[in-house]
Amino acid sequence: MPQELISVNPANGQMLKKYPVYSEKKVDSLLKNAVKQQKEWTTTTFKQRAIVLKQIAKQIRTDIESLATMASREMGKPFSQSMAELEKSATTFEYYAKHGAAYLQDEQVLTEAKQSFVSYRPMGVVLAIMPWNFPYWQVFRAMAPAVMAGNVLVLKHASNVTGCALAIEKVIQKSGAPKGLLQTLCLPSSQMDAIIARPEIAAVTLTGSTQAGKHVASVAGKYIKKLVLELGGSDPYLLLKDADLDMAVPICVNGRLVNSGQSCVAAKRFVVDRTIRKDFEERMRIQMMEATYGDPFNPEHKIGPLARHDLRDQLHAQVTSSIEKGAKLLCGGFIPENPGAFYPPTVLTNVRKGMPAYDEELFGPVAAIIEAKDEEDAIRIANDSSFGLGSGIFSRNRKRATEIATKRIEAGNCFVNAFVHSDPRLPFGGIKESGYGRELGIMGIREFTYAKTVFVQ
Repeated sequence: MPQELISVNPANGQMLKKYPVYSEKKVDSLLKNAVKQQKEWTTTTFKQRAIVLKQIAKQIRTDIESLATMASREMGKPFSQSMAELEKSATTFEYYAKHGAAYLQDEQVLTEAKQSFVSYRPMGVVLAIMPWNFPYWQVFRAMAPAVMAGNVLVLKHASNVTGCALAIEKVIQKSGAPKGLLQTLCLPSSQMDAIIARPEIAAVTLTGSTQAGKHVASVAGKYIKKLVLELGGSDPYLLLKDADLDMAVPICVNGRLVNSGQSCVAAKRFVVDRTIRKDFEERMRIQMMEATYGDPFNPEHKIGPLARHDLRDQLHAQVTSSIEKGAKLLCGGFIPENPGAFYPPTVLTNVRKGMPAYDEELFGPVAAIIEAKDEEDAIRIANDSSFGLGSGIFSRNRKRATEIATKRIEAGNCFVNAFVHSDPRLPFGGIKESGYGRELGIMGIREFTYAKTVFVQ
C-alpha cells in the first residue's frame, strides 16, 4: 500500500503536495466516530438539519475562490467552471434545506388499521467513493440529500484531488455543522474493499468508471450494502433532419467541451441525419476550433488540461485508432508540444461501429460524428451502446422529439433541444452499464433511507 497520496498540477506536471495515507488506527477511530455522530444526527428535526444545510451553503460561498483555486490547480478545470460548480453545490444544499422535509414526510395509507403509514428512515453511515472530474459537485450532490435524510458520510475521493477532499471537510467544519457530518478517508482505492466490508458502513454511493462500478457492486453485494452507481456514458445527441443548426451546434459544442470534455454526461456521439451532415460537421469544426485551450486561470481559455497525462495519452490513442480504422479527422487530434496534459478540441467524422470513437467513452474534448440514414436509423445508432446515461435530441418538431425522448431512447436522461446536465430538482442517473439508482430530486433523497411500514391497531 502506498504511504502517500500525491497531487500533481496537470497544467505543468509539477507536484503540488503529498498527503500521508491514514493509519489503520486512524481509520478505525474515524469510522467509529461516524457511527456515533450519525446516532446523534438522526435525533435532530428536519428544521434543525435545514439550518445546518443553509450554513454549509453560506460557507461554500464564503470560501468559493479558494475552493475553486484548489480544484483548478489539482485537476485543471477552467477557473470560471470551478466557481460555477461550487455555486451549484451551494444551491443544492439550499434546495434540500427547503424541500427535504416534504420529500421525507410520512405517507399515510388507508387500511383496516386505525393508522398505517410509511416512514422514511436514514440508513446510517454512507461511504461516498467519488471521482476527480467534478471534485466538489459530485460530493456535495450526494451529501446534501443524504445528510438531510439523517445520514452522515465518509468520503473516499480520487487520490489526485485529495486537497479538494480535505477542503470539503474543512468547509463543513467551518460552517458550524456538527463534527463528523462528513469525514475524509485518505486511502488508496485498493483499501475500499475492506472499508465497504466494515460493519460501520451501511451504504455506498459511487460515481466513476463502469469498471470501478462493477467491482464495487460485487463487494457491496457480498456484504449486502445498499448501493447507488453513477458510471460512464457515451451520450448520443441526435440531430434530426429538421434540426435548427443555428441553435443546435453551439449547444453541441458546449455539451462536448464542458469541463474540458471530462464529464460522464457530456455530449460524445453526434448522430446526424445524412441530409444535414455536411452542414453540421463544418459548423462543428469551425466552432470547436474557436475554443481555446491553455492555462485554466486564463479567462480566455474554455478548455484546461486533462486531469492527468495518462488520461490524455489514452484519449489520443483512441483518436489515433479510430483514424486508422477509417474515421476522418476534421480538426485537432494531436498532442501539443507545450508542457501539461493538454489536448486540442478534436472532431472526427465517418465514425462507425468497431472504432473506439463509436464503441468507447471518449473522456476529453473529442466529438465523434456518425451519419444516420433517417430518424429510425438515428434511434438505432443512439441505442447501440452499452451505456445509457444521457442523450439529446434536436428537432423543430418538439412534440415528435419529446415522444422519441420518452419512449425510444435508452437512457436515464434525455433532453430535447438542450444539453444534458444535472439539476437538484430532477432525478439523475443511468441504465445499462451507466449504473443504477438515482441522485437528486425526490428519488435522490430517498435512496439512502429505508421505507418502514408502521401499522397501528
